[in-house]
Amino acid sequence: MIIELGHFALILALLVAGVQTLSGIVGGHRADRTLMGVSGFAAYAQVTLVILAFLALMHAYLTSDFSVRNVFENSHSMKPIIYKIAGVWGNHEGSLILWILILAALGAAVAAFGRRIPETLRARVLGVQGLIGVCFLAFALFTSNAFLRMDPVPLDGTDLNPLLQDAGLAYHPPFLYLGYVGFSVAFSFAVAALLEGRVDPAWARWVRPWTLLAWAALTLGIAMGSWWAYYELGWGGYWFWDPVENASLMPWLAGTALLHSAIVVEKRDTLKLWTVLMAIIAFTTSLLGTFVVRSGVLTSVHAFANDPSRGALLLAITILLSGGAFTLFALRGSAMRSSGSFASVSRESALVLNNVILCVITFTVVLGTFWPLFREVVTGERITVGPPYYTIVTTPLMILLAIIMAAGIFLPWKRGDAKKAAGRLKAAGVGTVVAVIAGLYFSGIHNILAVVGLAIGVFIILITFTDVADRAKLFRIPFKTSLARMLGFPRAFWGGSMAHLGVGFAILGMVGTSLWVTEKQVVMTPGETAEIAGLDITFEDIGVYRIANYESEMATFTLSKNGRKIATMMPEKRWYPVAQQTTVEADILPRWAHDIYVAIGDQRGEDPRSRVVRLYHHPLVMWLWGGGVLMVFGGLVSLSDRRYRIGAPTRKKAAPAAPAGPETVPAE
Repeated sequence: MIIELGHFALILALLVAGVQTLSGIVGGHRADRTLMGVSGFAAYAQVTLVILAFLALMHAYLTSDFSVRNVFENSHSMKPIIYKIAGVWGNHEGSLILWILILAALGAAVAAFGRRIPETLRARVLGVQGLIGVCFLAFALFTSNAFLRMDPVPLDGTDLNPLLQDAGLAYHPPFLYLGYVGFSVAFSFAVAALLEGRVDPAWARWVRPWTLLAWAALTLGIAMGSWWAYYELGWGGYWFWDPVENASLMPWLAGTALLHSAIVVEKRDTLKLWTVLMAIIAFTTSLLGTFVVRSGVLTSVHAFANDPSRGALLLAITILLSGGAFTLFALRGSAMRSSGSFASVSRESALVLNNVILCVITFTVVLGTFWPLFREVVTGERITVGPPYYTIVTTPLMILLAIIMAAGIFLPWKRGDAKKAAGRLKAAGVGTVVAVIAGLYFSGIHNILAVVGLAIGVFIILITFTDVADRAKLFRIPFKTSLARMLGFPRAFWGGSMAHLGVGFAILGMVGTSLWVTEKQVVMTPGETAEIAGLDITFEDIGVYRIANYESEMATFTLSKNGRKIATMMPEKRWYPVAQQTTVEADILPRWAHDIYVAIGDQRGEDPRSRVVRLYHHPLVMWLWGGGVLMVFGGLVSLSDRRYRIGAPTRKKAAPAAPAGPETVPAE
C-alpha cells in the first residue's frame, strides 16, 4: 500500500508542477499577484509530494519488499543497510526520483528564500523550474516507473551492482545531482530575465549564490567519484576520460565560466548577454550529461541505462528546454544592453578571456565525448577518443588560462596597467622558474609534460598568495595592520582565493599521480618481498573470509624501509555470489607526499597461494583531493558572504531637490 501511495504522490507532483509552470509564467507576464502567489505554494506542494514518493521507495528498500520490481533488481535481503539506502539511487529509476527531488527542493528554496527578488521575476523563475519538473516527472512516470509491482513475488533480490556497494558511491551521487540540478536555478533565472527583458547587477547577485551552491556540490561530487575510481576499480587511476566522467566535467567547466562572468555583471553591469548564455549552457551540459548516463548510447562502467527509446525521449527533453532557451535568447537578447564599459587591459577583459578559454575546453570535452557516436552514426565505424586527445588539446589552454588568471587578479576594474600588473607577478614568476628547474632535475627533460603541469600548479598557488599579500600590504606596513586588513577582507574574496589555491594543488596532484607514478606487476607467494620506490613490501599471508553478502579473499602485506616496519596493508578480492561478480579492493597507505597502493589479482603459478600483485607509488596524489576539498570549502565560504545572505540591495529613492534660489553668476 505504501508503494502505491508513493506512486500516487508522484502523479500528483506532476499535476502540481504543471500548475506551478502556468501560474508562474502567466502570472509573471500579467503581473497577477494571485497567480504569482500560487506558483510559490505549488513549489512547496511539489517538493512535499516528491519527498513522500522518495520515502515510499526507500521504505520498500529498507523492508526488502521484493514485490517492487526496482527493489528486486537492485537489492538483496543480506545487503548491509547503508547499501540498501544507497540502492534507492543506485539505479536509473530510483536515481531519477532523487534528481527530481533535488529539482523540487531547489524550486521550493527559491520560493522560500527569494522574497527580495521582484515578484514577476521570482514567479517566472518558479514557472521555468516547474516546466523542468513537468518534463522529468512525466519521463519518470511514463518511461522509468520505479513503483511497478511483480507477481509472483520473488523470494529475494538480484543484488546491487557490487561496484556500487561502497561508501563513496553511497554519498557521491546526491552531491553530483545537486550540482547537475543546481544549475537549473541559474537556467531559470536566465530564461526569466529574457522574458522580462532585463539583466542588472541585482540579477547577478541573486544568481551567484545558486551557482556557487551547484558548483561546490558538483566539485565535491566529482572529487568523491574520482576517489572511488582510484581505490575501487583496482588499477590506481583517478580519471579515465570516460564519457560519464566527462558528463560531470562539462557542466563544471561551464559553471566555472558562469561564476566568473556573473562577477562582471555584478561589479560592472556588463557582459549581460554572455552571462545569460553561460547560464543556459551550464544547464544544457547538465542535460547532455543526463542523456549520456541514461541513454546507453555510449558505453561506460558508470552508465545507468541501456535503452535507446528512453535516450531519445531524454534528447527530446534537452532539445525542448535548451532549444527553447536558445531561441528566446536569440529573440530577446538584443534588449539587454550593457551600461558599463572597460578597456582592453582590465580585469573585465581578463575575465572575458578566462570565459572564452573555459568554453573552448568545454567544447573540447563535448567533442571528444560525442564524436565517436557521431562517427559511428555517419560511417558505421567505431572509434574511441582517449587521454592523448584531451592532454594534447587542453594542456596549452591550461597554460594560457593560468597566465590570464594571474593577470586578472592583479588588474583593476575598468582600466589597468599591463606593466604594473607584470611587475606584481615577478615573485610568482621567479618561484615558478625555481620549481621548473627542480622538476627538470628530478624528472628529466623527457617528461616535459610533467614539468609544464608543475609550472602551472605552482604559478597559480604563488599568484594567489601574492594577491593576498599585496592586498594586505604585507611587508610594507606593520604586520598587525596587515593582519587587520586581512581580517577585514570579504568572505567572497577569501572563498575565491581558497578555490584558486585548490585548483593549483589539484593540478600538482594530477601531475604527480599521472606522470611521476611508478608501478609494478609481480607474481608473489607468501614470504616473498618486492621493492617499489625504495620500500620493501612483503607478502605475509592470504585467507578467505565470509563477510555479510560476499566472500573476501584477503592478503596481508608488510611495508618496511631499511628493515623498519612502517605499516601493514590488507588488500582483498571480493566475490558476490548473488551478482556472480568479483571486485578488487585495493589497500592504500596515504602520506602527504605520496601513496603506496597494493592490489591483488588472480592466482598464478603452481602454488595455490600465489597471486598477481600490483604495486603503485603515486607522488602527490593526496594533493589532488585536498585541492578538491579546498575548492569546495572556498565555494562554501563565498556562499556565506553576507551580501548573498541578504540578497541584492534596494536603492533608496533620491530626496526631493531643494527649491532653487536666486540665480547667481560666478565671478570671472
